[in-house]
Amino acid sequence: MYEWISKLTLNERRLLRIERVLRVFPIWMMSAACSMLAVVLYRAFRKGFLKRVEHNLIDLLGEMPKSSLKAISKHYVQNVVFTLYEILFLSARLKKLHANHFDVQGEEHLEDAQRQAKGKGFIVYAPHVGNFFNYYWYLTKKFDCLTVASAGSPELKPLYMKFAAMGCNGLDYDSVPPLELYRTLKKHVQSGGIIFILGDFWRPTFPLSRLFGRLTRTPEGAAMIALEHRVPVVPFYGYRVQGFKHRLVFGFPMRLHEQFERSGRSGRSERAEANLLLNAFMERVIREQPSAWFYWFNVHERWEKAPSLAADNTSNDAIGSIDLTAEAAG
Repeated sequence: MYEWISKLTLNERRLLRIERVLRVFPIWMMSAACSMLAVVLYRAFRKGFLKRVEHNLIDLLGEMPKSSLKAISKHYVQNVVFTLYEILFLSARLKKLHANHFDVQGEEHLEDAQRQAKGKGFIVYAPHVGNFFNYYWYLTKKFDCLTVASAGSPELKPLYMKFAAMGCNGLDYDSVPPLELYRTLKKHVQSGGIIFILGDFWRPTFPLSRLFGRLTRTPEGAAMIALEHRVPVVPFYGYRVQGFKHRLVFGFPMRLHEQFERSGRSGRSERAEANLLLNAFMERVIREQPSAWFYWFNVHERWEKAPSLAADNTSNDAIGSIDLTAEAAG
C-alpha cells in the first residue's frame, strides 16, 4: 500500500502540475474517472494485494458469501482511490466543496461535550475510516484542534504537509519526544482545545489490549487523558456515501472518568479497561463499515503470537510515565 502511495506523492512538482490540469474538469467527471480507475486497480491487484485484504476480512469478520467479500474489497479499493484523489487534488477546494459533500450527524454531541468539559476541552476519538484527513479538517473549522499523526515515512509526509499548510495542526509521533508530546496534549485540552485521536495506530511498544477478540497493542493516550484530566470522549467516524460525498457521525460523549470513579478502579488497570471500551467502539465501526477501514492490507501484522498479558502489564507499569506519554501518540 505505502509503495503505491509513494508513486503518487514523492514528486511534488508533478503533483502541482497534475492538480492545475485537473481543476479544469468538473467534480462529477473526476468522480467517474476515480470509479473507473478503482475498477482497473481492483482487477490488477486481485491476485496479490487484494488476496491479503480478503484473507484479513474473513479472518476478523468471519466467513461470508463470495459476493459480499468481492463487494467489500471493491469498495475498499474505491475508498483508497477517492481518498487519495481528495487529499492530493481537492484539498485546496475543501472550503468551497464541504457544504455539499459532508452530511454531518450528531453535531450537537460536540456542543454537549463542550458544556460537560466545563472550561476544558475534550477528545474526539475515531478509527482510520473514510477520509480521516478531511474529517479532521472539518473539526478544525469549528474548534481549536490538535491531533497526533505519523508523518515520518517519506511517502505519507506530503499528505500531512498539505493539511498542515491548511491550518490543521498536528504533532508528529515519530519526531516529537514522548514527554513533550504528552505535555502539549495536556496543555491543549486543559486550555479548552479539542484533541482528535485516531485510536487504531499500532506500535510494538504500545501496551497489550484486545481488538476483534485478538491480543494486540493499542495506544492508551485517549483513555489516559480522559481519566486523568476528567474530560469527555466523543466517539466519531465517517464514511464515503457515494463519490466524494461523506457522512460524518458524532456519538454521545463518553464520561469515562465518572464511570471508573463509580467502579473504584484506578491506575494502570483503569486505563486498560477504559481502552477496551474505546477499542470496542472502533471494532463496531469497522464491522459496520468494513470497506472504509484503511488497515485491512496489514492488520495481520498486529496480532501477538506469544501472549503474556500479565507480564507485559507489569513491565509497562515499571516503564512509568514517559512510556505512557508515547502511547498518547496513537
